[in-house]
Amino acid sequence: MANRIKTHVKKNDEVIVISGNHKGSTGRVLQVFPEKQQVIVEGVRLIKKHSKRSQDRPDGGIIEREGPIHISNVKLVSNG
Repeated sequence: MANRIKTHVKKNDEVIVISGNHKGSTGRVLQVFPEKQQVIVEGVRLIKKHSKRSQDRPDGGIIEREGPIHISNVKLVSNG
């Protein structure tokens, strides 16, 4: 039997950030990483990622995307 780590939030839940640099921000959970105890929340902790040229992006460039937040810093507002 595989050990599953239980978390208080899951994908598509509405959460609010209760501590850290992004305190007070709300959003929907896009991904949960239980083994790292992190979540990715829509529109919170946007980071700039530099991408090389590829078939998808012929010019390369800078992409803005969400970064992970520790799961203890988010609180459930409503279930998705």
